Amino acid sequence: MTHAYRETYLSKAQTVLGDAFDHAVNVLHIPGEDFVKLFTVSSFSSRMENGEPAVILGKSGIELVLDILFETTGKEIETEVKERYGRSEAYWIGWACAYCQWHSGRKYSEIFAALPYRDLQIMYPLHEADISKFTMIAEEKIEEHFRETSLKRLRTYYNCSQTKLAELSGASLRSIQMYEQRNKDINKAAAETLKRIADVLGCGIEDLLEY
Repeated sequence: MTHAYRETYLSKAQTVLGDAFDHAVNVLHIPGEDFVKLFTVSSFSSRMENGEPAVILGKSGIELVLDILFETTGKEIETEVKERYGRSEAYWIGWACAYCQWHSGRKYSEIFAALPYRDLQIMYPLHEADISKFTMIAEEKIEEHFRETSLKRLRTYYNCSQTKLAELSGASLRSIQMYEQRNKDINKAAAETLKRIADVLGCGIEDLLEY
């Protein structure tokens, strides 16, 4: 397996992201799901994914939070540095997700899309287990979340873009995107729509359905 960056940076990356989540949630009182959104849209998530030393080795978790907030909101936050001797739930979530990202090589946005903050909170009892246990469960959830739909698999096989399929079938591009993202149930689509899509892809209607 190809990891996101050298293992020598891993421990520091985990500590930085763990401290960042802890400070954002427990000191600045930013809801965890909100901080996830700020982190994943910031440039710092991709820079950490790439193992950029200036982020992993050159910042504390608190500095990372402040930089993320400034970049995403334009606000400079004054904060108090407090001694924290325990490892909070928020710390573990950041720490564990940093390991998962390194191990899988996936983007943080993908990890948090499959594992929303509230789900990670439910998984917190795993903090007492080896990190490999969390990683195994997390990767199963990520694989399930991004499992290709029948529509996407067939469309890709026939080398047909979403735009082209929309044009030829008369279905809206947005509907096709939502079917493939599982944000809309293709099994509930109108029979006429399914028939037109199936005709374009040269398959049967039943081949498009999810079971």
